[in-house]
Amino acid sequence: MAALCCRVLAQTSRRNVIYSSARYANKMLADPLEHATGIEKRELLAQAAGNDNPFDMKIFKRGPGTKDSPNLVPSCFESRIVGCVCEEDATSVNWMWLHQGTPRRCECGYWFKLTKRAPV
Repeated sequence: MAALCCRVLAQTSRRNVIYSSARYANKMLADPLEHATGIEKRELLAQAAGNDNPFDMKIFKRGPGTKDSPNLVPSCFESRIVGCVCEEDATSVNWMWLHQGTPRRCECGYWFKLTKRAPV
């Protein structure tokens, strides 16, 4: 008899939990912008303003890349690491550090220069 009572009590409590969670399932949380802080909030605000690449992490296509007109790489810092895929079919990336004010030449001959950009 005690085992039957325990089983009925366990099933009833499980059923109440299932029904109560289903009842509140259609309620949504508040806007994520209200809960975000710090860098995440600045990223969400930049995306809301229309900037889908606030940290300049997307791939840039190389331009002419000569010493007179190098490929410009935006950065909010004094230096930045840049990867160059020298050939279209290459499976490796040549990484190099760019420093503010001095253009740098890749092994393939393209030139890159760091430009100042306002932080997010």
